[in-house]
Amino acid sequence: MKKYTFTDKKDTRSGFGAGIAELGRTNPKVLALCADLVASLKLDTFIKENPDRFIQVGIAEANMIGISAGLALSGYIPFCSTFANFGSGRVYDQIRQSVAYSNTNVKICVSHAGLTLGEDGATHQILEDLAMMRAMPEMTVINPCDYNQTKAATIAIANYNGPVYLRFGRPVMPIFTEADQKFEIGKAWMVNEGKDVSIFATGHLVWEAILAGEMLEAEGIDAEIINIHTIKPLDTDAILRSVSKTKCAVTAEEHQLNGGLGDAVCQTLSRNMPSPVEMVGVNNSFGESGTPAQLMEKYGLNAKAIVAAAKKAIQRRG
Repeated sequence: MKKYTFTDKKDTRSGFGAGIAELGRTNPKVLALCADLVASLKLDTFIKENPDRFIQVGIAEANMIGISAGLALSGYIPFCSTFANFGSGRVYDQIRQSVAYSNTNVKICVSHAGLTLGEDGATHQILEDLAMMRAMPEMTVINPCDYNQTKAATIAIANYNGPVYLRFGRPVMPIFTEADQKFEIGKAWMVNEGKDVSIFATGHLVWEAILAGEMLEAEGIDAEIINIHTIKPLDTDAILRSVSKTKCAVTAEEHQLNGGLGDAVCQTLSRNMPSPVEMVGVNNSFGESGTPAQLMEKYGLNAKAIVAAAKKAIQRRG
């Protein structure tokens, strides 16, 4: 198995901050909007360098979406930002009507997604957002895995014409992807080639999948690990190519089992190549308060759970 190491850890939201700061220097059409969470979204550098291209909307997320749609129709590229819970569930109607239905070039960039928000608890730990955004016509849905990939994704979506939902988080995570990577929307990243089981992971669970692959290798199981950073459009070719070798799969995501990456992979396989699939995610439950590590352990979102799922998928394959 290819070995991945890291020398630094950073939160993926800081990758967004670095990416939009870069866009502020290179793309005059990029504007930033925020719903009173500038520090949390790491917008300080962009605002300092481009004060005339920032709009503080305040705690008025629905207005932020409407303003962003208007700016997009005027030729700008608005990046509107808030917590994931507020940027999806609270404003679903505004996104549906003013962004997706109208196909406006709005980038919805959201932080503090999933259980790793930690102590803020269930009211803020959105675990349904990928499902909501994935179901939305015209919406592109991206969930990068580390600081470098989040920065690259932020820069890439500015050059993509259409609505985008970009999801990232608060916890400090290993930086294990290349700093100068080219981010391709809709193109999965092969982390490790293998022959015994396909592991499709997204977001924070990609690092856990790498750890799981090392654990499986110690037991003689050769796992193929693929980072599905773009949930929609899904790289179906990569999924089918992998499972055609391994004949079984595991999905891993910091999200409800319903409607997220797991469902997307299962739909692809059921239509093209029926195969055993085990899904690692939150099973029909809200979160609770706790440290990110405690919650990931309790809800089974870690390398240990991925290893168990891989063994079960292999057993079901026969």
